[in-house]
Amino acid sequence: MAFLERNANRGSISTEAYEVDNSLKVQANSGNEWFYRDNPSEGNRRTFTFSFWIKRTQFAGYEADNYLMGQGSDARFHFAGDTLRFMFDGNSTEMEASGKLRDASAWYHIVLAVDTTQGTNTDRVKMYVNGEDYPFNNSDWPSQNAQSDWMNTNDLYFNTKYAGDGSYDNSGYWAEVAVVDGQQLTPASFGTTNDNGIWIPKDLSGITWGSEGFYLKFDNSSSIGADSSGNSNNVTLNNITTADLSTDTPTNNFCTLNPLVNFKYGTNGGGMTEGATVFGDDTGGGVGGAFGTMAVTAGKWYWEMKLTQQNAHYPGVSAIDDGDNVYASTDPQDENSTFNYNISAARREYVNSGTLTYGSLDEFGDFHSAGDMIGIALNMDDNQISIYCNGTLQSGIANSSLFDAANKMVVPFHGTINDEVQYNFGGYCAYTISSAASDANGYGTFEYAPPSGYYALCTKNLAEFGG
Repeated sequence: MAFLERNANRGSISTEAYEVDNSLKVQANSGNEWFYRDNPSEGNRRTFTFSFWIKRTQFAGYEADNYLMGQGSDARFHFAGDTLRFMFDGNSTEMEASGKLRDASAWYHIVLAVDTTQGTNTDRVKMYVNGEDYPFNNSDWPSQNAQSDWMNTNDLYFNTKYAGDGSYDNSGYWAEVAVVDGQQLTPASFGTTNDNGIWIPKDLSGITWGSEGFYLKFDNSSSIGADSSGNSNNVTLNNITTADLSTDTPTNNFCTLNPLVNFKYGTNGGGMTEGATVFGDDTGGGVGGAFGTMAVTAGKWYWEMKLTQQNAHYPGVSAIDDGDNVYASTDPQDENSTFNYNISAARREYVNSGTLTYGSLDEFGDFHSAGDMIGIALNMDDNQISIYCNGTLQSGIANSSLFDAANKMVVPFHGTINDEVQYNFGGYCAYTISSAASDANGYGTFEYAPPSGYYALCTKNLAEFGG
């Protein structure tokens, strides 16, 4: 259960005055992607505020210690498991949060506000998540007027512990990164609650940043690390390019794959990379599975995937209101009222009246070569599903019945045996898109245009069509 689940930001569900256009996808370990403020001048080491939005795609059990920020060995802000820890100036002043942040579908807004001139110790370090107090479970407060190891002249790192340390990097998405020098601010400076009770970003143009403050919007593809505060305190990127920019943001949140669902042969998120859009089963066992993070009961939806390896793939949907059967003894494509396309056999496989049913061999074209692009068109209004290959509808099985998955809450599903696939729900994908087609609302970026009346799986579309 995610902390503050009732108002966790899964994206704007109405038109807001302020829109976030871009986020930055980061990948730990093999990606080693991070950014940093190089050789800053000393700021106010007693009073400062950090604010940013993150969407997590890596959790405890795969890599338990994910760093958000670091400025020298005694200044760290990171996840320990799924709880937040803030080190003011060494182990003796490390504050640990009492809650856990474990929602793979949500954008979290985190504010860390420090002012050691405060007479009350609990006022010297304040942390907030989604606009609400995020309490600490220990009492290692800094002493009054203490100077921190933050806001000094060491490089200030984001998404890693320090340069070259790939073991503690974070994986996910960053947006609206703000550093304020000389003020201890509250969440109201960075966000607000919309008409639906959801915490959302706001325009930051009224903030006084201080000389060492900066603001990263990631909205300039020719200068991704540009400071939008007016201070020109730009950041330097490591292994980050324009290919890492995403339109999955706190004001329009897109579906990704869910690293928290562990199937019979799953790897508990270990096989998901690149913003939880690349899935590779490496268990050496049976079929490994993956769910999407967004479930639908109505509407028409489209997503794509690119086969980077070609042996065995089972794309489709799975009903999640049948109970938690992902740990069952059978393979995941045979559970939860699934409907999937067996690519290697070129046939449909589905649960019908509780019985696993196979279509005829070679019901659709043979398109399981590496590099082929598969499109899924899901019509929950009529309980039908269709498959495309490289933009061509497989007409012989178009608008197939969902059988047992009909009239249920379903999520995108993918099963594979020791193969990799790259997903694109419209917000981010790991492969290069040449045509940049969007749905009729202008959302998502796809290789092929969604069929008429079908939309990207994102929160703005869900609010309009999701039932």
